Amino acid sequence: MEVKAISRNLRISVRKARPLARRIQGLPLADALAVADFSPLKAARFLACTLRSAAANARNNNNLDIETLKVKTAVFDEGTRMKRYWCGARGSAKPIQKKLSHLTVVLTNE
Repeated sequence: MEVKAISRNLRISVRKARPLARRIQGLPLADALAVADFSPLKAARFLACTLRSAAANARNNNNLDIETLKVKTAVFDEGTRMKRYWCGARGSAKPIQKKLSHLTVVLTNE
């Protein structure tokens, strides 16, 4: 059985977050949480929160044992972009795009 948790509109670029998500794929839940908790990256905080949410979904909604869960997939996808402007020379405006991302974590007990 698979259990999913999604976090949307996270204020991080997918380019910075994807390496950590790739690192935890295939690990047991306890090991994946250990990697996320002890990593100094900003993405680790988002990943740990979403992993805990998926574990809570598995326990409360599907009555699964948390010790048997593994991370099947952890994917950072691109979200929308916040469009802002920075003041430029001679009164011009320079566009800035602040990137957002969506995180999807799928746990399985197989």
